[in-house]
Amino acid sequence: MRLFKFSRPAPRTAARWFALILGMTIALSALSIDAAPVLATEGKNPPNSREQPETAVQKVQSQSFPATAGNPQLLALRSPEIPADTSSFVTAAVDRVGPAVVRIDTERTVNRNLDPLMEDPFFRRFLGEDLRSAPPRQERLRGQGSGFIIDKSGIVLTNAHVVDKADRVTVTLNDGRTFPGEVQGTDEVTDLAVVKINTNQANLPAATLGDSDAVKVGDWAIAVGNPLGFDNTVTLGIISTLKRSSAAVGIPDKRLDFIQTDAAINPGNSGGPLLNSRGEVIGINTAIRADAMGIGFAIPIDKAKAIYAQLAKGEQVSHPFLGIQMIALTPEMARENNADPNAPLIVPEVKGVLVMRVVPNTPAEKAGIRQGDVIVQIDGEKVTEAEQLQNLVENSQIGQILKLKVRRGSAIKEVAVTTAQLRDF
Repeated sequence: MRLFKFSRPAPRTAARWFALILGMTIALSALSIDAAPVLATEGKNPPNSREQPETAVQKVQSQSFPATAGNPQLLALRSPEIPADTSSFVTAAVDRVGPAVVRIDTERTVNRNLDPLMEDPFFRRFLGEDLRSAPPRQERLRGQGSGFIIDKSGIVLTNAHVVDKADRVTVTLNDGRTFPGEVQGTDEVTDLAVVKINTNQANLPAATLGDSDAVKVGDWAIAVGNPLGFDNTVTLGIISTLKRSSAAVGIPDKRLDFIQTDAAINPGNSGGPLLNSRGEVIGINTAIRADAMGIGFAIPIDKAKAIYAQLAKGEQVSHPFLGIQMIALTPEMARENNADPNAPLIVPEVKGVLVMRVVPNTPAEKAGIRQGDVIVQIDGEKVTEAEQLQNLVENSQIGQILKLKVRRGSAIKEVAVTTAQLRDF
């Protein structure tokens, strides 16, 4: 007979006791782990530190962390600090020249005649004769462009078409200051103009002019101006090509070799500076084509440096002129033309510059140059391109006699032409 009788606890009760004991064990372990860093930060050793084996946890605790770090695992998740200086060469270039870039607002008065329909007898019959005799009405036209100060005395460079026929010019600086401007001189052939502002002894910034001859394809190009009325706009690109002729650009009435860039240039940019990576002006933005997609053009600054002093004095810039329209000719082109039964003329099958048209009452007509002549030499120098001939003429003097060798049919002739001023025709 059993003296004692042990009762087996219910399964559910045993599970509860086991869970309680396990929870207390985990809690005590956590308290002992958390206590070690606290003691370390107070400069105290944990109890029985000599007897305790070195563990992975102690190794981690022995490393020094900032007091605010807390859990070392959180410290590892911290992102690296971002450098405060995020400026670029574009920022430096714009900071150097930007204050000297200006907005140019223009106004001019034009006379508007009455609608041509008023000249029709049918409409005059119903609307009355008084409308026909009414004086033309005046209208104020406003324009806007860009420019930049090149001298602290108030000399501003811009495009001639920006200030063309302007009655009133207002120059606004980057910092908001406004000055009345006076057009000192314009040159339509190079599309350059100089505007003088009355500084009233004000301190003005000035842009640094660079060297456009040192520019290379692939160099950085920074355009600054006021496109579409948005002041102080900066665009970035590269130099796409150099010495793009005005004829190739589609403006044959100019005499320029443009800098081509893919920096965005829009209406209102005209007259603003094109900068290199050092913040030096290498060109003047201009020549915007309506069909150009991502292509802009700038006048080389060296061209402006050569003539702006004359414009500032109100002097006329010399542009020697012959009075011909011309294209480059090769023997292959001549043979193709001569094989066409409908060709307007037969041309010599040689390499040179073909005269397409002689302008009436010009030096070329007076010298006896004819349509269909092929110019092969000028002052003893062989010419093969129209741009080459134009540059030779441009670099001559007004009134200078140029000796041209031409092919007319199978004959070779020498013709002496006295240059004249382009603006006189």
